[in-house]
Amino acid sequence: MARHNIVFGRDQAVQQGAHTAPSFGRSASSGPAPGTQWSTGFDQAGAAAGTAAGYAQGGDQLESMYARPAATGHDTGRMTMRDALNAITATLGTIVVIGFVVAVMPYVLGAVAGEDGLMIGLALTGVAAVVGLIGGLVLALVNSFKKTPSPILVLAYAAFEGLALGGISGSLEQVYPGIAMQAVVGTLVVAGVVLVAFRFGVLRTTPRLTKIFGIAMIAYMGLLLVNLVLSLITGAGFLTGALGLLIGGIAVVMASYSLVMDFEDVQRAESAGAPRVYAWRCAFGLAVTMVWLYIEVLRILAILRGND
Repeated sequence: MARHNIVFGRDQAVQQGAHTAPSFGRSASSGPAPGTQWSTGFDQAGAAAGTAAGYAQGGDQLESMYARPAATGHDTGRMTMRDALNAITATLGTIVVIGFVVAVMPYVLGAVAGEDGLMIGLALTGVAAVVGLIGGLVLALVNSFKKTPSPILVLAYAAFEGLALGGISGSLEQVYPGIAMQAVVGTLVVAGVVLVAFRFGVLRTTPRLTKIFGIAMIAYMGLLLVNLVLSLITGAGFLTGALGLLIGGIAVVMASYSLVMDFEDVQRAESAGAPRVYAWRCAFGLAVTMVWLYIEVLRILAILRGND
């Protein structure tokens, strides 16, 4: 117990149990026995050395803290550009892979089973297109109104869109050979030009342009709805020929502006330190725009090829 006492802990006499009361004949000026500390219980030189050691240790700790690398967004759970690129790659990759498999299905079955296999493949692409369009529409609405992004739902949306695009492309390939590859190249060229222009600051959104875009989007959706109803009633729509090319060109411009909005959303989410899961919200928005752009380019090419 004595060694933990702040007053007597360092007194050798106390530690050894050899405490002796002073005799009456001893001079008052006589100090404590050699090697003992009656009042303070600690050596001033030792205390100074301990304080210096403590400062040195504290300095070493501070230096090691400053030497540590700064915490990244990945360490803090914040979204980084890498997270956004990973989510975008996974989403678009799912669309491309599934779309490619569905699109080549008629060719593969035709090579294996001849004409019957080709007809079966075309039937399967038609079913895939219908299932993909319905499932993609439902999951697009779910992902749009869901407060917290879900990677599973975003990838499921990508899978259905792959079915839809693969089915549509595979069917058109039988009428216009090579049109699917032309549409892919055209889509990548438009998206690449928009991305480069955005990186150099040439393309940016403004409140006025965004308002115009919203109005044009409502008008465009209404036009598509009217065309769909007319097609179901009469068997033919009016978005063909010169009018179809004009509407398709306007739609490509609108999709390009939507890409700029998607790129800005990624930048804002990263700058604001959004949670990492919001990278999938950015990937979903970009995938919707890319699907829209591909369909418009494919439709323009079909009109041009049909006029040959």
